[in-house]
Amino acid sequence: MKKLLIPILVIVVIIGIFYILFAGKYNGAITLQEDAKTAWSNVESAYQRRSDLIGNLVKTVQGAADFERSTLKEVIEARAKATSVNIDPSNITPNQMAQFQEAQSGLTSALSRLLVTVERYPDLKANQNFLNLQTQLEGTENRINVERNRFNEKVGEFNKFIKVFPNNLILGMFGGFDEMARFEADEGTEKAPDVDFEFK
Repeated sequence: MKKLLIPILVIVVIIGIFYILFAGKYNGAITLQEDAKTAWSNVESAYQRRSDLIGNLVKTVQGAADFERSTLKEVIEARAKATSVNIDPSNITPNQMAQFQEAQSGLTSALSRLLVTVERYPDLKANQNFLNLQTQLEGTENRINVERNRFNEKVGEFNKFIKVFPNNLILGMFGGFDEMARFEADEGTEKAPDVDFEFK
């Protein structure tokens, strides 16, 4: 009986070691990858909130009959472009991330021009609906920043996990675990922008 027990224990130990080395690492990578995908969904949700608010903002601003139509048109077009760029969270490449960021930056820029132009219209600035929307937009921009930071943290955890030894060797046998792209600041954003409220 004892002679039979030793080989069974050896087999169980070997199976346990293989599980820890292979299944444990694989499951860990899947968990971290899914966490990063969830974080990306939260980023998209924050951008969707901004897009929805911009629609309401444009309608409110359109109520000012003499408001500059070209500025509104830029915001509407930038919003349409930003919502047309989608990313598959299971395959986020640096190129896809760059396209997404470019579209969102265009919308941010157009929205900034709209809010600066509004400074010329005291009646509009006093409109309670506009003030509420502006406050919500500011809060949404903060949410977007928080969600992007959380996404970068999750991507960092995943990327580190798949790169460290022996995970890189073990996961290399399974395939399908490529490094995920992070959000990066737009070029030139490290410099504080000049704000000029003098209109000519």
